[in-house]
Amino acid sequence: MLKPVSILLAAATLAACSTGDDKPKPSEAPLHSRMLVLDTHLDTPLHFERAGWSFADRHTLADDMVQLDIPRMKDGHLDGGFFVIYTEQGPLTAKGYADALAFARGRSDLIDRTIAKYPDAIAPARTAADAERLTRAGKLVAFKSMENSYPLGEDLALLEEFYRKGVRMAGPVHSRTNQLADSATGEARWKGLSPLGKQWVAEMNRLGIVIDASHSSDAAFDQLLELSKYPIILSHSSLRSAYDHPRNLDDARLKALAAKGGAMCISTVFLSEMNMTPARGELFGQYERIGTMTRAEQAELHRKWRELDKREPLWAADFEDYMKMVLRAIEVAGPDHICFGADWDGGGGLKGIEDITALPKVTARLKAAGHSDADIEKMWSGNVLRILAAQGK
Repeated sequence: MLKPVSILLAAATLAACSTGDDKPKPSEAPLHSRMLVLDTHLDTPLHFERAGWSFADRHTLADDMVQLDIPRMKDGHLDGGFFVIYTEQGPLTAKGYADALAFARGRSDLIDRTIAKYPDAIAPARTAADAERLTRAGKLVAFKSMENSYPLGEDLALLEEFYRKGVRMAGPVHSRTNQLADSATGEARWKGLSPLGKQWVAEMNRLGIVIDASHSSDAAFDQLLELSKYPIILSHSSLRSAYDHPRNLDDARLKALAAKGGAMCISTVFLSEMNMTPARGELFGQYERIGTMTRAEQAELHRKWRELDKREPLWAADFEDYMKMVLRAIEVAGPDHICFGADWDGGGGLKGIEDITALPKVTARLKAAGHSDADIEKMWSGNVLRILAAQGK
């Protein structure tokens, strides 16, 4: 999820979306629908506690801000992904850590409760084998990840609690430098990882949680890559050669990531400057609190958001720019080290790829560019599952 400096940026009936008889797909089905398709960064849990809102209902961009729900996962043949426990950065104090921990525990439990409501449609996963088993059974796959390890405070033993809760991917930092690492968009306090951050790497490796370097500074990325005994991932990042922004990864570091067996999951954010006007900033602040709004307040926020989109688009890039970057990333790293994490419901989405129903277009473009079916499926899920399985557990 995005946060420009201090602002967080940022889906039919159940019966229609919960049948489990469409997997495995017949060989004559369209290519995208035959593949196991995962996204590594889904911020949709932000919506799970909204009044009157259901993950099992079909929403559209015309009537709701959400980009992902169970029916549209079926439409876009998104088999699942990593649902994010995102915690906003607060002060590096005992109270700040305690408040963040309480929030992160609550968000983790909210994900569990929401997924448990629809057992015929979607189920939790903790291993690569779980993802493959659930997909064969015709169910959607729900992994959990943690964006920003700030809630751990200075007690790394809490990582094991979140591991028991099902977290299988976590990043040390978000948009502001914290007790563990320098952020790509924060101050260079630690020149990479803090001493505690280096211990965090060892504990992540011990538990078998995938290290996510998205949002980390260049120096922190370098140290994560060097210190981790297992391949790391960037769950939602773009290329700096596509747009020069500190949140994006340069080609040399992408090559280094590939050399260590890791992968970058391509995001739709920061392919241009973010058009963060005061009006947009105010709406983002409201979006962070959408789970506490009445239905009328949610509708009003959506109306204002769409009106602003018409006057002041958030991003200047579109689907063509996105695919140009994807193809460049594959050229640099090779198909064994690319994956997808568009940052849905956290600020992602561009003209031509506004929600997850557009995912088959990506597969079609990859095929047209000459990539094999096997390589395309690696990029959609195989590389992520390989990295997950390689974590020493």
